[in-house]
Amino acid sequence: MAGISGSRTAPRTTPLSAEELRQEVATVLGTPPGAIPGDAHLVHLGLGSLEMMRLVTRWRRQGLPAEFAELAAAPTLDDWHRHLTAAWHARTTEVA
Repeated sequence: MAGISGSRTAPRTTPLSAEELRQEVATVLGTPPGAIPGDAHLVHLGLGSLEMMRLVTRWRRQGLPAEFAELAAAPTLDDWHRHLTAAWHARTTEVA
């Protein structure tokens, strides 16, 4: 994805941390990570559906069970982190 240097493509062995999520979204938005409150509406900050789809695609390639519809329905860092973490744990429970 353009704008994210050092893009990971190898499968992850851990869920995306809140800090990693904030950094990735900040990079896409072109803003400092600390400038994005966890409860800020990301669409209102300039994140479009195309950027969301690119993030979802990138995360899926890493093995993260990201769902565009879930993220679009609640576009805040806090909600995304809850969704991604719950989906990760549900996936790892199914695999075990």
